[in-house]
Amino acid sequence: MNDLKGTVVAITGASSGIGEVTADLLSLRGAAVVLGARRVDRLEAVAARIAESGGEVAYRPTDVRRRADLTGLVELAQERFGRLDVIVNNAGVAPISKLDDLRVDDWDAMIDVNLRGVLYGIAAALPVFRAQGRGHVINVASTAAHRIVPTMAVYAATKTAVRVLSEGLRQEAGDNLRVTLISPGMTATDFGAGDADPELIARFRANAMPPDAVARAVAFAIEQPSDVDVGEIIVRPTAQA
Repeated sequence: MNDLKGTVVAITGASSGIGEVTADLLSLRGAAVVLGARRVDRLEAVAARIAESGGEVAYRPTDVRRRADLTGLVELAQERFGRLDVIVNNAGVAPISKLDDLRVDDWDAMIDVNLRGVLYGIAAALPVFRAQGRGHVINVASTAAHRIVPTMAVYAATKTAVRVLSEGLRQEAGDNLRVTLISPGMTATDFGAGDADPELIARFRANAMPPDAVARAVAFAIEQPSDVDVGEIIVRPTAQA
């Protein structure tokens, strides 16, 4: 399939999980992908696999907590492919816990990655999109932005903020900029890695859907005609309440 032939897409958190699978799928559909993530060895492996399959790919070590890294990722897209059509702000962390545990460092990490990282992605891409007269911002949130459960208060707060931010950007976007929010439910990734409650994570993963379900939602939003803006896609496993 070449539905996305000629489309240039930057993806954060691209070394594993939703980001990795999204990179694979978009590349198979003809897009050139520009990949950013912190884990350089895994990022290189993903890029090498895509290149070996005949895909167009570039990558750059990217920590979304640093604005300069997002600026560099967007600049890489322009240098290698002449433009940027879509940015997928996917990078996220979820060291979930009860508020009583006072894991303040984890709270800070979720704010810095899940919210500030999305803002930095927008700040890097928006001037480019305005100059081009077109562009598409895709932010990955969570069903936690719609339903709050114990242990996820801070995580849900960051994802709710991303949802609000996305809607605000959509309203400001004008006729030539598309904004999509993707809100996945339980997904088989390394969600909550390092959490102090392995039983909680095990229960979460038991009912999780594969990350390619989210990747297909991303592809669907991008593939729409330029005058169609998909505002939000909620995709969850049927087993999720």
